[in-house]
Amino acid sequence: MSNAIEIILVDDDAALRRATRQTLELAGFPVRDFASAGEALAVLSADLEAVVISDIRMAGMDGLELFARIRALDPDLPVLLITGHGDITMAVRAMQDGAYDFIAKPFAADRLVQSVARAIEKRRLVIENRRLRQTAEASRDDLPLIGQTPAMEHLRQTLRQIADTDIDVLVAGETGSGKEVVATLLHRWSRRRSGNFVALNCGALPETVIESELFGHEAGAFTGAQKKRIGRIEHASGGTLFLDEIESMPLATQVKMLRVLEMREVSPLGTNEIRPVDLRVVAAAKIDLGNPAERGDFREDLYYRLNVVTVSIPPLRERRADIPLLFAHFATRAAERFKREPPALTDAIRRHLDSHAWPGNVRELAHYAERTVLGITPPPQPASDTQSLDQHGTLPERVERFEGTVIRNALRDNDGDVRRTLEALGIPRKTFYDKLQRHGITRNDYADQG
Repeated sequence: MSNAIEIILVDDDAALRRATRQTLELAGFPVRDFASAGEALAVLSADLEAVVISDIRMAGMDGLELFARIRALDPDLPVLLITGHGDITMAVRAMQDGAYDFIAKPFAADRLVQSVARAIEKRRLVIENRRLRQTAEASRDDLPLIGQTPAMEHLRQTLRQIADTDIDVLVAGETGSGKEVVATLLHRWSRRRSGNFVALNCGALPETVIESELFGHEAGAFTGAQKKRIGRIEHASGGTLFLDEIESMPLATQVKMLRVLEMREVSPLGTNEIRPVDLRVVAAAKIDLGNPAERGDFREDLYYRLNVVTVSIPPLRERRADIPLLFAHFATRAAERFKREPPALTDAIRRHLDSHAWPGNVRELAHYAERTVLGITPPPQPASDTQSLDQHGTLPERVERFEGTVIRNALRDNDGDVRRTLEALGIPRKTFYDKLQRHGITRNDYADQG
């Protein structure tokens, strides 16, 4: 058994301390032992990856005072108290005050080992939640493009490199992956940030309305046009125009949009007046416009005019190491909005985050975090990876997701140790690293930092 969490054992009885340490080490737990509470306090700190086991009756500072000191230092640090028969009442009172467990002498080795294992799991979850929240806080400048995988680091770097240019950008990504987020950041990080960011979903408007929305119209241009209207293109002059689901734009509108992109001018409906516009266009599509089979009726010349730079957003299933961090961010944000406590990242939630296919990507994850904060999502039931992963996609896609989950689980079980992980997986080192790269897995995310 390998654990990042160590055991701090405190007992002034040398013989009992030696026997207890041997029991714990035989069970696979790393142990540091101390003959006094004062010596143990010298090494304890908040966020220490440890579990404390202390006898109650000790010379000088006893176990109850040590527990009180630890509770003031870090109330979530588990403390197990070893009690004599006459100390049980005191130990029960300590548990009411937050001690993790008490074990009465004489105790069976299994009783101690099982309690320690549960305490370690509790501490591991506490530390993981704290790290996720700290990382989310440290990433606020990159919000909401949170992520530490190479794919997300590359995406942020690309956006910062092109943000302050005036080139048009095509954003590719699945539904819910954050295409509008990318467009917003391109605007916010550019010198156009003082201008308007104007967004239009081309798939949400009927063909009879979209041209008026884009180009504007004069009063009387068509039935119902009672007054002049400035179109979205003109309103975005000096700023950024974001056209979402551009693959849904009607063919006639595509022709006019091509002219806008080429000439940087617009002619509202009902007038021959030509008005110059200074805008940057960011277009988004949820299909591959470069593939003629998927492009369909979308004009090839418009695609090439938009495709000066293409930015691709990886789906969640291709950057699974970022999912817990994203969940922590969305849960914290939802907790602030709903005035609730942020939920802990329990094993049940972790299993769901690891195994679910997330077809709705970041948007689906955000909604799941909100429901979790509100307590309206039933706890995910333990399930095999194959049961969870077999619900979405083609067979190769399911196999790919399953393989990634197995590798992540092996890394987690072995604290990121490459040798032990290779032994558990039974694959060559080169194959292992090739698979890490393909699945976007960073080994250091699972390494023992203790």
